[in-house]
Amino acid sequence: MATTLLRKTVLTAAGIAATAGGIAGPAIAAHAAPAEKATVVADRKSGERELDVRYEAQPNFYYCGPAAARNAISVLGKNIDVHAMAKEMGTTEDGTNSINDITPVLNKETGKPYRSVEIKTGKADDKQTDKLRADIVHTVDDGRAVVANIAGTATDTDGTTHSFEGGHYISVVGYQNNGTTVTIADSANPNTASYRISVDNLADWIATRGYSTS
Repeated sequence: MATTLLRKTVLTAAGIAATAGGIAGPAIAAHAAPAEKATVVADRKSGERELDVRYEAQPNFYYCGPAAARNAISVLGKNIDVHAMAKEMGTTEDGTNSINDITPVLNKETGKPYRSVEIKTGKADDKQTDKLRADIVHTVDDGRAVVANIAGTATDTDGTTHSFEGGHYISVVGYQNNGTTVTIADSANPNTASYRISVDNLADWIATRGYSTS
């Protein structure tokens, strides 16, 4: 497994197979083919918000970076071909190098400022977790999604485990309880297109890597 932000990230076939379980959370409608589908977004309430994602599954095992960025940009109503995204990011069969290859594309395609934030430690501390929570709330409140580079295994709020030992990219498209829980759009498997996870677990999932945020 890659241990630094700048090393290559690739979603393996084993990682796809290891992501099992039902969909938790209402934000995303899954489908078997990588075709766009608009979804119902919850009205903003005190302490929570869900963005409207036009979900698309990744077409192969190494397109998780472009697919996560495409899903993130879709909340703005933009439809960008995932292959065009991959070309802009320099994605190969080895994956997308790092979050630093995704942030410039988000800036270009959204016309809004994104920046990369690294969690360099092997496990996120309280300060890093609090910053991630604040970044997610701020970005989602601005009508945009966060893209995160994760690695390893994490458990969602339904108790389902999601394992990507070789690394993976996901989109964060909503939050609940003032950001202590967040909604994930995951391009790896349309059967687990959406789930919720505590921000503490997400921060540890991102550890040694990074995320793109406003």
